[in-house]
Amino acid sequence: METQKLYLSIINNLQDGVYFVDNERHIRFWNKAAEKITGYSAEEIVGKSCQLSNLNHIDEDGRPLCQVGCPLFATIIDGKQRNERVFVRHKDGYRIPVQVNIMPMSENGEVIGAIEIFTPSSPTQYEDDLVENLSGIAMHDTLTGLPNRRYLESFLNYKLDEFSRFNKPFAVVFADIDNFSEFNNSYGHDVGDAVLKSIASSLRTNTRKNDLIGRWGGEEFLGVLTVNTEYDGTILAEKIRQLVAGTEVMHEGELLNVSISIGVTTVTKEDDADKIVKRADALMYQSKQNGKNRVTSG
Repeated sequence: METQKLYLSIINNLQDGVYFVDNERHIRFWNKAAEKITGYSAEEIVGKSCQLSNLNHIDEDGRPLCQVGCPLFATIIDGKQRNERVFVRHKDGYRIPVQVNIMPMSENGEVIGAIEIFTPSSPTQYEDDLVENLSGIAMHDTLTGLPNRRYLESFLNYKLDEFSRFNKPFAVVFADIDNFSEFNNSYGHDVGDAVLKSIASSLRTNTRKNDLIGRWGGEEFLGVLTVNTEYDGTILAEKIRQLVAGTEVMHEGELLNVSISIGVTTVTKEDDADKIVKRADALMYQSKQNGKNRVTSG
């Protein structure tokens, strides 16, 4: 038997899941045990990026690792071996706790990817919401179901790190509903909550896979959006403005809606999380001062 076939036979007869990810975080190998543990066949997984594989690893704090701190990604960057306990999503929708061992793979002295070996660490299965509750860290806003400020801050720091390492640009959108206090005073907080939920539903169904839009607090929303040019951020922000303007809630036979003012800015090398959010916030206030229901970029 050829050496390569022998090794492949051994790997496919292990009880542990094994997969290989290249430097672009595309899955290139998925063994039989990985299929059994997760329910996903090699045909469904191989060739996909980790972020689009539906495995959606989260850590014990409930944080989505593909977005806020992937250990595989870290090993590819620094070449260090890692051991972690994470939760992986089974094809049927529940979570499985697994122990992972991640090792860099090198060729001619250069890291070409990473291999992960994972073993179920408990027979217990968990629903996503239960994992979040057990972790003690809620990552979604209870009213709207959107990512909350903690989630957004983690994702923003991840994107800043990605920009620093790979120069992948992104834009930050800061949005505030216009005259929302007056709206609540006129129609009541229950109607205000219904508007927030309706806006959240529109945002959730129109958010791209690599973007994150959540509730920053009160009537404020923050978006972290992947872009190729500075103008892309303005286009996406305008789409958000139009979505909100088109959101309606029925109240006592009357269709009610609100508008939103937006500031949008693209990351620079001098930015940290605080700087870029404050800049987007300041641009949003320019939109307020210039008539509201508009996008200001800078």
